[in-house]
Formats: sequence, C-alpha cells, structure tokens
Amino acid sequence: MSGSADGGLGPGWAMALDPPAFPPVRYDRLGSRLAVMLEAPEHDVLIVPGEAIVALEAVAREAGASGVRFLNIATSVYGRLFGEWLAAGGAAVTTLEPAVPGLPITVDEVSAALARTGAEALAFVHGEAATGIVNPLAEIVALARSRGAVTILDAVASVGAEPLRLAGQGPDIVVVGPQKALEGPAGLSAVAVDEAGWALLTRAPSAPSFSSLSLRDIRRDWLDTPRRVIPGTPYAHDLWALEAALDALEHETLPRRIARHRLASAAVRAGIDGLGLESWAVSDATASGLTTAFLLPDEVDRDLVVGLARERFGVTLAAGPAGVDPRMVRISHIGRLAGFAPALSSVAAAGASIQAAGGRADVGAASAAVTAVYAAREGTR
Repeated sequence: MSGSADGGLGPGWAMALDPPAFPPVRYDRLGSRLAVMLEAPEHDVLIVPGEAIVALEAVAREAGASGVRFLNIATSVYGRLFGEWLAAGGAAVTTLEPAVPGLPITVDEVSAALARTGAEALAFVHGEAATGIVNPLAEIVALARSRGAVTILDAVASVGAEPLRLAGQGPDIVVVGPQKALEGPAGLSAVAVDEAGWALLTRAPSAPSFSSLSLRDIRRDWLDTPRRVIPGTPYAHDLWALEAALDALEHETLPRRIARHRLASAAVRAGIDGLGLESWAVSDATASGLTTAFLLPDEVDRDLVVGLARERFGVTLAAGPAGVDPRMVRISHIGRLAGFAPALSSVAAAGASIQAAGGRADVGAASAAVTAVYAAREGTR
C-alpha cells in the first residue's frame, strides 16, 4: 500500500487501524446465522473473543469443574490438551486413544470404554487436519446418548467441511472456528450449547467467572440481556470478517461447501493412489475433507520432499505430527484450496518432489486420476 504525499500511511491504513465499530444488532445476527449454519435450533450460540484454543479451554475448564467422570477421546494433541484442562478443572478423566496413533477411534473402542468407565460425559475431536482423518460423529454421539452421557465436540477444523447437524441427536456442546473451511478470521470462535450442555457447565459454583475462560460470563453479559452492548472487547476486524465469511458461505450454501471439500478429498486420494502411494485414511468414510495424509516411500527423506515442493513448485506440503508414522506427509485442501487447480498442483508437486528426492512416483497417472474425479462430478463446485 503506498503512502500519502505528506509521508502518512494513506487512507487504507486508517481503515486497518481504526475500523468502524461493529453494531450490536449485527453481532446478535452473527449468533443467529451460526445457529442456522449448525442446524442448532436447540443450542445457544456464544461468540468467544479469541482463537478457538481459548474457547476449547473455556469449555474444558468449566465442564471439568462439574467433577463428573469424563471419557476423553484423544486422537491428536488437541484431544490430549482437552483432557488435561478437564482434569485441571476437577473432572475425573479417562483418556481413550486409538490402538494405532493417528487413526480414527472405532465405535467398538468407544463402546467398551463407556461401559468400563461409566462416564457421565464424553469429549472428542471430529476432524483431525493433522492426520487427515474423521472420527465417527453420529455413532459416538448415539452411544453416549444411549448411556445418558453429555457430549462435547471439537469441530474447530471440521465445520464447513464435514456435516454436523446438531438438531435432535447432535452433540450437546460444540466448539467451532471460522479459520479453516469457513474461510473466516482466526481471532474469533464460537460455542453452541444445548440444555444438557448448560446443566454440565453450570453444575459447579466454582467454575471460572469474570474470566476470559467463562462461558457463563458471556451468557450473563449477552444472552441474558437486552443485547445492546457487545460483551468484552472483540476485535472489530474479526467481526466484520466473520460476517463476510458467512455472507460467502450462504451464497455458496453449506451443502455445496461441504461437497466441494469432499470432492477435493476424493480427488487428492485418487491422485495419491495414482502416484503409487498409500493414503493414511483407509476409507472415504474416515478421510477428512480438510487434508489428505499419505506415506512416502521408505527410500526418500521427508524433509527433502517437503522442501523441494515448496522451493521448486511453490506448494506447501506438511509433515505429519509427532508420534505417528514418520513417513507421513499431508496435502491441504482447506477453504480456497478445495478446488481442481490446487488439488492437481499439490498432487503433481508431491510426485515430482518424490522423484527428485530419489523415489518412485507416477505423476502422469496421478494427474489423470485427479482430473478424472473432477470430470466425473462436473456438476459439483
């Protein structure tokens, strides 16, 4: 952005540094629009002025203060963190991890753990962007409900890329973030809470209050008021950005947004198969719409492949997280990357980088496979 003639930063910087105040009536509408998007007529939706990790810790510490027995499913570092916060709040926590690190939890594992622990509440992550997997949402929630357990879902990554459908038989508490498939700002998050969720969060009088980690405060200062003063001091830029993101989502429609991510996932998985490599998620049902993880050939160096993709092709590949197969690399197809051109270029760059690192990969077959998936679904954006 160019400066002004007198050496100032120009009018654009005034907008960046001092945006218009966000009106309370539009703030109220943001909550209503999020509730519609989540198909959550029975849930209150609270906007949390902070990135999603703040909302997750707020939920965990407030729920933990209830002191109930929790089954915490940890399929990533975020699941493990959530369990630590629950325990710090006062809950009795049993942590359940998959038999193979980085894979989805199975319904049988959850069923056995619920029976063994007698858990009164259950928490888990829906979609894991770090490993490209999705946990079985509907089945886990149904199991928990059959035993009378309250369910807490971390849908920060999955919202907009995977169906949630909170109405009726959905989770009781859901944390979402707009920065991934919703293509919005990272500085805000939201929590949807139904009646059973509020009963858990307000069970103990010792839960945080007058704190940035207090959903009770947000309910007291917004939901239970005439809603004329926005609670706290959320960053106006983020509120305007969230509104714009919801405008774009409603124009595209949520079903088409989800379908676009699922299509990108299917195309990249087909491309990985064309390269002659193995996708980490064993089936489409457990594969994330956000990222696709795959395993490199044994003979190539992972850091070299990731570096070559970035330096030669301008494509970002990411190494898998610590504690999973050291050959894991993932391709992102989140938000604006969920399309034909990014999917094709990412797969081709991965293959060419593997070749340059001394491995075998069929870039031609992979490119044809990605193209074939999109050609077969011509009517889906």
